[in-house]
Amino acid sequence: MNLTLVLLLAYAAGLIGLGVWIGRRVESSGGFFVANRRLGPVLLFSTVLAANIGGTSTVGAAGLGYLDGLSAWWWVGSAAVGTTVLALWIGPRIWRIATSNGLYTMGDYLEHRYGGSVRATITVFLWIGMPALLAAQFIAMAKILSFVAGTPHWAGVLIGGIVVTAYFTAGGLLTSAWVNLVQLLVLTVGFAIAVPWALIAAGGWSALVAAAPQTTNYMNFWQGGSSGWIYLALVAPNFIVSPGLIQKVYGAVDERAIRIGVGAAAMALLIFAIGPPLFGMIARVYDPNLVDNEHALMVVLTTGLPTMVGALGLAAVVSAEISSA
Repeated sequence: MNLTLVLLLAYAAGLIGLGVWIGRRVESSGGFFVANRRLGPVLLFSTVLAANIGGTSTVGAAGLGYLDGLSAWWWVGSAAVGTTVLALWIGPRIWRIATSNGLYTMGDYLEHRYGGSVRATITVFLWIGMPALLAAQFIAMAKILSFVAGTPHWAGVLIGGIVVTAYFTAGGLLTSAWVNLVQLLVLTVGFAIAVPWALIAAGGWSALVAAAPQTTNYMNFWQGGSSGWIYLALVAPNFIVSPGLIQKVYGAVDERAIRIGVGAAAMALLIFAIGPPLFGMIARVYDPNLVDNEHALMVVLTTGLPTMVGALGLAAVVSAEISSA
């Protein structure tokens, strides 16, 4: 068992332990589903941001950066736009309705507003679609563990499922919010160190330009390959009315916490959005012929960085996968 895998497993075990410890404070359904509506701006910021940064916004966005260049920023950048609308418009209004009527879930809101038949219909659609979204996070984690340690795909998926299930069922939204805060700290520190270090180690911006494919739009911020501003229409709406994000908004202590906490998460996403595409572009310096473009992030973290820095970066990525599951 290599050092990187040991560190990642120890980190996962720590998250489970933290979740179980915090979960002892949850004694009611209100505490489990909406954290007794006591989430202030800081916890709301961390849990919404952590939920928005997952497998597609790290491993997937780096893969897009490898293929399409700078325009891959719009993949996560569009999520920031949608989250802004949630913070300033949808979130405060739906929180007001949920609080005044004792609603705990998105299903409760649908039944309150439109009736039981609409709730049942939407629930069926969610049961069809949500497993695919959840699977995407576990698949991304499995790819990481497989790449760095040769772990079988099924084992990587199983590890991800155990970690997420253990800490969330221990205490619901309250546990999730506090664990997300820890995950966000690891994510922030890991990427803040790994991105500039990897860029310098690869030879700087000039090396990225030299390694870019001979296309006219790889360095075009607005449009490159299949990526670009078109993601505003494809991605942003998902973050305006996401059941998972609405659930977190329900836990806010007041409307001000929503505007500040969720709004700050949107601003942070705008900044974070450049990190994964840069990793993808850096990966071209090390291997311009990757068979799987979604290996780009792992190539940089395992090839272009010292072991401990790379392990910290991988811990940051694992944090992202777990927090959004």
